[in-house]
Amino acid sequence: MAKKDQIKKSPPQKSRFFFYLAPIFLGFGFWWIWNEDLLSNWKEQLFNYIDNRDIATLESRFTPEEILDRHRQSILGSDKEGKSIKNTSLMYYPYLLLEVKFMADQKPKEGSLLWGMTDGEIVLNTSTWETTHGFRDCLECHANRNDFKILQSLAKYNGGVSIEELQKELKIEREVLDPWIEETKKKHLIVVKGNFVQLHFEQPKLLVNPQTHIKEPIVSKPQGMNQKATRNFGRSQILTLAKAAFGNEFKIRSEEEIYLPVFRFEVFNYDGSVQVSEWNALTGQKIIPRYLTKK
Repeated sequence: MAKKDQIKKSPPQKSRFFFYLAPIFLGFGFWWIWNEDLLSNWKEQLFNYIDNRDIATLESRFTPEEILDRHRQSILGSDKEGKSIKNTSLMYYPYLLLEVKFMADQKPKEGSLLWGMTDGEIVLNTSTWETTHGFRDCLECHANRNDFKILQSLAKYNGGVSIEELQKELKIEREVLDPWIEETKKKHLIVVKGNFVQLHFEQPKLLVNPQTHIKEPIVSKPQGMNQKATRNFGRSQILTLAKAAFGNEFKIRSEEEIYLPVFRFEVFNYDGSVQVSEWNALTGQKIIPRYLTKK
């Protein structure tokens, strides 16, 4: 009887098998969740809490006082309006800096590419802060290589061509092109009117080389109590889209997250409300909110 009881108490073979596998599945699940873009902001907050290391930023060329002196009218208005500064703070906007190589004009090129993790656009020149227009939409709808073939072909012809001309440009069969057009249309990247296909952007800037002209140095600064702007787009999203946008001859050698310093002015209005404006500390330019009409 004692021997039978001992046999009954032994765990079944299947139970022992699942017991050993459970930590593996749990570990994989934790790794997958940890690397999801949706949790990137939460991860960043956690790392900031446990590790307050220096961050890499583009070097500021302006102080808050210099910006206020140059743009007092824009920030405070006229003396009659009775506005006053409530608070001035420094924020850091995240960008992904990529060291890349690519082909342009049938020649190999090497350079750096600065991609905004908040606005989703590529910075073309840090001296003027000229950016692309259209990549944010592509990030939001997860555009693929076929989408970009259509977008870049349309961009060559001022944004719109007939389907026949598009087919000729892409050098593919009509039965291949039609599903591409339909898929890109569903993502609201193009508009089809009869036989005419056009980009669904106002003043698009998509046909660019994957290179940012950077003249300013990158410096290391303690983050301190300064806030980081929210990341709307994660690292893996940007890397995936970059490969889709620039094709097989585009190679990412390395990547680094850096920050743009931005001064934030909070101004008291005469009625007690608070007006906020943000200014690029590198160029001294005002950052125009997306909801405002562009001139």
